[in-house]
Amino acid sequence: MTHDLLILRHGYAQNSSEKGDFDRELKDKGKRNAQRMGVWLARNQLIPDLTIASPAVRAKRTAEKACKTAGLRGDSIQFEKSIYNASTATLLDIVRTLPEDAERVLLVGHNPGFESLAMTLTKKPNYFGMSPGTLVRLKLKGPWRKADKKCADLIEIVRPEELPEGFPFPELDGPELRSRPAYYYKQSSVVPFRRKEGALEVLIISSSKRRHWVVPKGIHDPGLTAEESAAKEAFEEAGVEGRVLKGPMGSYRYPKWDAACDVSVYPMEVEKVLPEEEWEESHRGRRWVSIEEASDAVKNPDVGQMIAKLPAHLEDIAE
Repeated sequence: MTHDLLILRHGYAQNSSEKGDFDRELKDKGKRNAQRMGVWLARNQLIPDLTIASPAVRAKRTAEKACKTAGLRGDSIQFEKSIYNASTATLLDIVRTLPEDAERVLLVGHNPGFESLAMTLTKKPNYFGMSPGTLVRLKLKGPWRKADKKCADLIEIVRPEELPEGFPFPELDGPELRSRPAYYYKQSSVVPFRRKEGALEVLIISSSKRRHWVVPKGIHDPGLTAEESAAKEAFEEAGVEGRVLKGPMGSYRYPKWDAACDVSVYPMEVEKVLPEEEWEESHRGRRWVSIEEASDAVKNPDVGQMIAKLPAHLEDIAE
């Protein structure tokens, strides 16, 4: 019995945070490096059965970026508080309690603990030089519960600066290289609506910088359907929950990241409006307006036209 243990140090992070060390965000370099590692995992058929990460923001983001780019759902990651600032002994205990049916496990966390863990587990301890974003792959012989000193072989050390800078498109073996992972260029949007006193109303929100009115939109996350991804954006950006109706209202394309993003737009009947304190992006404004007002207010004319046709679309899909 053997197991693959993938030990990934978080990517380059901001030097400080107003909230403290735990909340330090990744730098853009750290995000891209984590995504490059995700491509490397997928291309080398090393998709983990289980991913466990420190909940510290920089480690959480690293795990999410790597897993999504590898084709996994972001919500498949487990977070373990004890990984943050963990000693070697604590990390060994975590390894020993891993489920035996998980043949390959990805741990995402911090130095110096991670490098010490790798050195402890290998037969010939070395200084690994685990700079931010570096991954160490070990092969452990025997069950997880018996993990101990010198029980593993060092298979390889992968550093992000050694990986290709661009991301393959449209698939892992695609001939084109882009500045972002392929899934970034497929997006979902939602038009939240409700029926009030016999009339339809649409919920519009301000853009992130509060410069204009929009409807929720975001990257179609791997592992989610387009409708699920649209609902996720509505929850995060508009603070609403509801039923995303089958069948897009339409689609449009816009330039971004040195290429073009394709956006599918779905109607969503709102069933719950979250209070301000539970709304993830409450820095945005939100307004319920008539179909006509929404159509005129949103910045993107393609979306405006789709909103104007919402009543007819709802009639069509009801038949």
